[in-house]
Amino acid sequence: MPRRCGIATFTGDLVAAVKAADPDVRCVQAAIDEPEAARAYGPEVKWRIRQGDVASYQAVGRAIDKSGVDVVNVQHEFGLYGIHRDGTYHDHCVALLEQISKPVITTFHTVLPKPEPWMRDTLRRIAERSTVVVVMAETAARLLRDVYGIDRPPVVIPHGMPAIAPHGRHRFKRQLGIEKRTIVSTFGLVDPRKGLEYMIAAMPAIVASHPDTLYLIVGQTHPELQRREGERYRNELVHEIERLGLAERVRFVNQYLTQREIVDYLLATDVYVTPYLDLNQITSGTLAYALGAGKAIVSTRYLHAAEALAEGRGLLVESRDAVGLARAVLAILDDPTLKRELEQRAYEYGKEMAWPNVGRRVLALTRELIEPEAAVRQRQPVVEPLEPATVEETSAPIS
Repeated sequence: MPRRCGIATFTGDLVAAVKAADPDVRCVQAAIDEPEAARAYGPEVKWRIRQGDVASYQAVGRAIDKSGVDVVNVQHEFGLYGIHRDGTYHDHCVALLEQISKPVITTFHTVLPKPEPWMRDTLRRIAERSTVVVVMAETAARLLRDVYGIDRPPVVIPHGMPAIAPHGRHRFKRQLGIEKRTIVSTFGLVDPRKGLEYMIAAMPAIVASHPDTLYLIVGQTHPELQRREGERYRNELVHEIERLGLAERVRFVNQYLTQREIVDYLLATDVYVTPYLDLNQITSGTLAYALGAGKAIVSTRYLHAAEALAEGRGLLVESRDAVGLARAVLAILDDPTLKRELEQRAYEYGKEMAWPNVGRRVLALTRELIEPEAAVRQRQPVVEPLEPATVEETSAPIS
């Protein structure tokens, strides 16, 4: 079973997209296993790294450098490549990269606008040891320059999403047993950073005007949160739902869904909401999916949403504002013309982020790094993604 986290899902999708762009490309992986985990992987996983063990990162780095791979592709998130101990952050990504002399493409999944000094220094050191840095938004590229002092411009390749035809809303509602309901939804791993309690608090006002509205919270509890606290957060949400008398108006889909199932729920959705609390979030896979599916979107003003929903592609509200969420959702439900315009603008923007396009761009970038060697050897590149291991069939939570 692959690791259930957003980075793992992203990398599985990326590998599949690169292979689809050129079936002759061979991709092998290094899996970053949680401490005390023993996962069963397929032959695509050639190496294992023990998360938190710097010697393990170094050993795998040396093994990769001695292997036949042409390009190393690192999907970077702080928690996967370092550890806090005694008040100090010990970075392990640089320790790994120091062992590798091959070209390295590093994608930064977190670029905060106000980083702690250790965070800024870590990204600088990783960038120095990477041939190319990739980010998923223009905002992140600006932050790397202005806040992190990284002068070399990164390549901006947006977060990929399935190529979705934005049709069949009524058919998918029937298929899912929610016909004759107006569907508001939020997807992804459930944890307190998602701000779900504020959307729940917005539901009484929405239901007062549109009694058939159903709010779907689609996704399992984040595995790390569940390990620490069990289902405490979800149980708090259930208690609030019951207190507000919303048992028939809010429903959890507490399952591990395949990508196809996620898309089905998304296509059945009338209004997609991301009420997230972390305004520094620079990427959101669920938002990318919603844009690609041509959804009318309401979101708090976190960095990715502020950029992606600009120019009338969605409605933005303040964080922790249940009244604002209700007003924005009602503005869409009360105005079919506005809803249709938001859907069209979202789809036109989102379709450029479809995985086939992203896979071709990543493959082209990879070939640029090895073109002189490739011309001599006349063979295809081997792309080495480093991430919490994924399987080739993309099944998700997305976050």
